[in-house]
Amino acid sequence: MTSGPLIVAEEVTKSLRSGDVVAPVLRGVTVSIERGSFGPSGCGKTTFLSLLGALDRADGGKLVIDGVDLRAGGAAALEAFRREKLGIVLQFYSLLPSLTALENVETALEFSPMTADQRHARARDYLARVGLADAASKFPMQLSGGMQQRVAVARALARQPSLLLADEPTGNLDQESGLAVFECIRELQKSLNVTCVFVTHDPTLAAKTDRVVTLRDGRVVS
Repeated sequence: MTSGPLIVAEEVTKSLRSGDVVAPVLRGVTVSIERGSFGPSGCGKTTFLSLLGALDRADGGKLVIDGVDLRAGGAAALEAFRREKLGIVLQFYSLLPSLTALENVETALEFSPMTADQRHARARDYLARVGLADAASKFPMQLSGGMQQRVAVARALARQPSLLLADEPTGNLDQESGLAVFECIRELQKSLNVTCVFVTHDPTLAAKTDRVVTLRDGRVVS
């Protein structure tokens, strides 16, 4: 297994532009995140997550994830990074309503070199890992919010990424369901040794992580 941090950010800057107005958002973010760790970030997180997910490029500094230089990589390299190394869970589940839970998980494997039978087996395995083996044939509207989010977790992890970005994944759930989803992500993160950047404004959940990284005014303060 490769050693060393999964994420290395050094003096990362990013500004948002609207016409002639330039608004600095990240002002030299420097942080190193170890492989297999689990922790949240804070203010400025939307911009930082978009950089970690290779959805946008930093204006300056260095950002390397699992050996991929996200500032220097071309379009093909960034697409491969998103496809092979990244899983994302958002606040809203974004499940396809016309597909079953199993089929929703299988969509993450659509462009993998696996056979149809292998994709089917992998999707069933990950539904079982999130405790929804019996819900494989159900459609999203037949599932509670917490169950839908667990399907989204299974979908994000089915590709076995090295990095999971979880952006307020409990924010749309009641406290009990949110805690269940958090524990589900935490258990899988440990068992799969996935590095997880978990964004939350819930101090109770933040206290359960390995490390808290707080962004304030575009800088890391802890």
